[in-house]
Amino acid sequence: MSKRHGGNALERAGDRESERAFEAWLVASARLGDRKAFGLLVRCWHARLVAHAWRLLGDEDGAREAVQEAWTEIVQGLGRLQDAKAFPAWAYRIVSRRCARQIGQARKRRDLARAILAEPEAPAVPPEAATDIDRLRGAIRQLPPGQRAAVALFHLEEMSVAEVAVALDVPVGTVKTRLMHARGKLRQTLQGEER
Repeated sequence: MSKRHGGNALERAGDRESERAFEAWLVASARLGDRKAFGLLVRCWHARLVAHAWRLLGDEDGAREAVQEAWTEIVQGLGRLQDAKAFPAWAYRIVSRRCARQIGQARKRRDLARAILAEPEAPAVPPEAATDIDRLRGAIRQLPPGQRAAVALFHLEEMSVAEVAVALDVPVGTVKTRLMHARGKLRQTLQGEER
């Protein structure tokens, strides 16, 4: 029985060595521009990298996004990888860094949301004494946090759309969309009050 068990362990070790040699060959071939080899490398490693990202993030969508971004970095850096056998550790490190960035970005968004919620409320102004500015501030406070932050930075802090995108750590298109939706909601709210 122990012979059979030992034989299975030797077979598994041999299989692992063959697999590692094949993967090293795929890496070396992909480094030389072989697209088919790169496709096979992705097929061999993608699920493992997603599993690693999921372990770090605990979120399947976030894990897939991190690995997708990591593959871009892997493609760009593969030519600089000196030892094809170092690919596994190198690829895992790239995915780990991508996950760390996602965690940092999520933390910034949470901090921003907390800061927005902690913003002091203006004292309530009776409707008959409210100025246009008071009504506008009240309408801005009713916006969702992302839109409220975009409006405040763009209109009150007088930042450009690009600067707002950097401040909120979102794409420029997202800022434009938030501003567009916020303006529409503000218009509806303010016009509704005038009636």
